[in-house]
Amino acid sequence: MDESKEQPAALFQRTGTSALPDHPALIGGECLSCGNVFFPKQRFGCERCGSVNLKERTLTGRGKVLTCAKVHEHRSSGREAPFTVAAVLMEDGPMVRALLDPATADVTNIGDMVVTSLVPETRPNRGEFDIRLTRAVR
Repeated sequence: MDESKEQPAALFQRTGTSALPDHPALIGGECLSCGNVFFPKQRFGCERCGSVNLKERTLTGRGKVLTCAKVHEHRSSGREAPFTVAAVLMEDGPMVRALLDPATADVTNIGDMVVTSLVPETRPNRGEFDIRLTRAVR
């Protein structure tokens, strides 16, 4: 294995936060200079102020759907269509784009609250689970 290549950063952890313990937490970051919260975690610098004074921060994984689109045809063989992509404003601050859970995608609308959930990963070399956003029960 080439030691010079870094492993991709984890996007989520199976355990939740104290605010939402039953749902996986997203692994993001926070700028210690300006307070900007972002996802995914990165070390290149704050997108708001440029500071490299960053720390890891776990995010609840709960947010409001801003928009969504159902993809009927996809060029990559790594993901089978159809699937639904949503832009979600997370309650912790950042806007993320993620796949909706197929079980609730057709009943998820703009303005609905969604939460993180785990689904079995079907793509090779990606780990046992992947994360989806599921419509929150009202």
